[in-house]
Amino acid sequence: MVDDMRFNYSDLNPDLIMDAIDLSGLRIDSGLIELNSYENRVYQFQDEDKRRYVVKFYRPGRWDRAQILEEHSFAARLNEGEIPVAAPLSFAGETLLEHQGYPFAIWQSVGGRQFEVDNLDQLEWVGRYLGRIHQVGASRPFHHRVRLDVESMLHEPRQLLAAGEWVPSGLAKQFFGVLDELIRHVCDAMTLDVAQISLHGDCHPGNILWRDGPMFVDLDDCRTGPAVQDLWMLLSGDRNEQQIQLDTLLAGYEEFMEFDPRELALIEPLRAMRIVHYMAWLARRWEDPAFPRHFPWFNTDHYWRQQIATLHDQLEALKAPPLSLMPDW
Repeated sequence: MVDDMRFNYSDLNPDLIMDAIDLSGLRIDSGLIELNSYENRVYQFQDEDKRRYVVKFYRPGRWDRAQILEEHSFAARLNEGEIPVAAPLSFAGETLLEHQGYPFAIWQSVGGRQFEVDNLDQLEWVGRYLGRIHQVGASRPFHHRVRLDVESMLHEPRQLLAAGEWVPSGLAKQFFGVLDELIRHVCDAMTLDVAQISLHGDCHPGNILWRDGPMFVDLDDCRTGPAVQDLWMLLSGDRNEQQIQLDTLLAGYEEFMEFDPRELALIEPLRAMRIVHYMAWLARRWEDPAFPRHFPWFNTDHYWRQQIATLHDQLEALKAPPLSLMPDW
């Protein structure tokens, strides 16, 4: 496999993309429109029958073939349960194709408007479908996808940041001091013994489109973890607003799947893990030219001062009482 820390997409030119799509048997009748994606490369195109498709070129070295196919299988099982999830198309029985070392897959373009996270009717609808997604996820564990754990989300990122020259020397002591304290708190919290199921894994509002209801997209980060991982990223605003949103989500969710209230204590630890993992993700991808272009602030003193403040705020959130369920639940 290619070393995904050093890989970039410099060889992925329009001719290679067109040749790859030709392998599927589809004939392009439009230009390629690049869609917003940093980890992979994603393009929309139209075929001779004016149908729109999306092709995704997976970053070589990030997932192996078995992991990608398990993602595709999960999407297919959700579709079989009439759950609106974008699933890749099959060509001659294969959903995962490859051209010149680039694994890729093709989806029908689903379209839709932005999911309104502050619309409680929409939020309850999303909660119902998340309950159904988790029904399927709990029925069959992943065997190849990664697990959401402190090693990959905290310890490895900490090692990566310490080994490089990302954090300015004048801020390093302060940064790693608060980071290490945060890691200790999170590691203690994540010892909670709760069910681990197959998840969407990255269920933020940008991965939910709205048409006649929700459409869940981008299972690229599907993984094993606690159910609350697919819920907490849909909460925003102050504590009172988050409490209302949580109650609304769970009102729909529990129509199909029982929720373990102990998992509410994992919301802030999971948020902390995502914050730390994101910093290391930027460092890991820095040799991809797209990253300095889109994240020019990453290696500045201002950015790392902001991260120190963010970690301090997150430490306070970790020490605060977690959200709770409504009394009659």
